[in-house]
Amino acid sequence: MARPKIPRKSTSIDMTAMCDVAFLLLSFFILTTKFKPEEAITVSTPNSVATKVAPDKDVVLITIDKDGKVFLSLDNTQIKGTIADALNNTKNLGINKAAFVKAGFYGASFSQLNSFLAIPEDQRKGNNLPGIPCIDSSHNEVTEWLRIVKDAYMGQKKFILVKGDNSSKYPSFKNVIDALKKNDELKFSLVTNPEAAPTGTDLWKQNQAPASSKKEE
Repeated sequence: MARPKIPRKSTSIDMTAMCDVAFLLLSFFILTTKFKPEEAITVSTPNSVATKVAPDKDVVLITIDKDGKVFLSLDNTQIKGTIADALNNTKNLGINKAAFVKAGFYGASFSQLNSFLAIPEDQRKGNNLPGIPCIDSSHNEVTEWLRIVKDAYMGQKKFILVKGDNSSKYPSFKNVIDALKKNDELKFSLVTNPEAAPTGTDLWKQNQAPASSKKEE
């Protein structure tokens, strides 16, 4: 006796709700995504296998570009205001405090600081700026900048980062290190481009080991 065939019915799935959710998520990511702004100072950092993540708060960043020009960046607006007052009081520069606080970085000598702050922010590019004088021990304004920054951060925590271009010359880096030493700032970090440990090295073997064996070690 032949087996009766059961009629097949097509299934219909309503995708309206899922489409709504997908568009909501897409709209959320579009509205909340922040694109990385164009860097005012272009620096190609050397590679390293370090895995430590740089801090993102209370950072004092010293940048050395490929031409050896030095720039200083601060992220604490209150500290910036304190430094602006100190510069006006000790050097009588008469700088615009609001413009100084708003600036993302500083790249000029003390005598040219007012002219530097007068440049529109979108035109304030490292290639067109002189940088902070850091020629030798007798003409190194980075030393004085760091002293003022240290006084402004008195009693507060700060993180000093040095970010140098892979093509910059050693004398520029040495002059920055000398400025740090003169201010007794012996704890700082170098910003590098992280990469995987070379295959076969001890660090590579350590990273390949299971998590359980790492805990036992």
